[in-house]
Amino acid sequence: MTIGQERLERRMARGCEFLGSDVAILGGAMSWVSERNLVAAISNAGGFGVIACGAMTPELLDAEIAGTKALTGKPFGVNLITMHPQLFDLIAVCAKHDVGHVVLAGGLPPAGSLEAIKANGAKLICFAPALALAKKLIRSGVDALVIEGMEAGGHIGPVSTSVLAQEILPAVAADVPVFVAGGIGRGEAIAGYLDMGAAGVQLGTRFVCASESIAHANFKKAFIRASARDAVASVQIDARLPVIPVRALKNASTELFTAKQREVAQALDEGKVEMAEAQLQIEHYWAGALRRAVIDGDVEHGSLMAGQSVGMVSKEEPVADIIATLMAEAAHALEKRAA
Repeated sequence: MTIGQERLERRMARGCEFLGSDVAILGGAMSWVSERNLVAAISNAGGFGVIACGAMTPELLDAEIAGTKALTGKPFGVNLITMHPQLFDLIAVCAKHDVGHVVLAGGLPPAGSLEAIKANGAKLICFAPALALAKKLIRSGVDALVIEGMEAGGHIGPVSTSVLAQEILPAVAADVPVFVAGGIGRGEAIAGYLDMGAAGVQLGTRFVCASESIAHANFKKAFIRASARDAVASVQIDARLPVIPVRALKNASTELFTAKQREVAQALDEGKVEMAEAQLQIEHYWAGALRRAVIDGDVEHGSLMAGQSVGMVSKEEPVADIIATLMAEAAHALEKRAA
């Protein structure tokens, strides 16, 4: 083992122990993409796959967890969205299958959800978009955090990964394992965040074009062709509709979303919908648009959610090769620092 590999192993030890994996790399939960095939492939390659529950019903999640277990004996997690109307039923499904790690995304855990997840012995991972929130989550009993910068794909916050890492890691990395996400495409960046105190990283975009990913060939082609500047954040057009920005590759769908917001805002104006219903309509728009792109291959009118690291996705390759490359780059970076 080289000095670099030994250093990398030492820096990742805490994250690996927490996840029960060989390398401290979480798969980012991407709706329609992070299903049994990709999740199992990531876990089988030594990483930690995470099922994206998204808008799934409890029955669908039940089948997805069972399907993933049929493909891997390694640990994997489930990502649940806090605003899901059946959140507690989904938590019960995870408990039924003895899922060891639940990732809660989309805001603060609703009352009772944290206790419900931990009651069965599962470890709870939450997203912390700011230091104050990170501290609050730790006080409430969360087991680990993901800090995700605006470079990420899908729903994003306003602060970059490097700034969040500098702000949050020195303050809380000693208390709980912290995984850094957003814009990570090479091992040198992984080494850098581990050096800053991260327990590991989370990558989504880098795994979309894995051979094991069921994403449509057109979807993968769009990723391979794209550069970092093609992954743009959606624009909010009405202050009353607090739309969380979404980062995706620019296409006709980008304009369609602006039109959808106008339509919903007008319905609000005319009193045809309540605010909660208006926001739900927008969430449903994204779910449908993403499915059109990932599953049906409609890359013009579907949503091509992608992080800015998309420019580093250059070919379709097996998950094991992606992870091996990242690990080799990270070890090499740490080796050079030792010189």
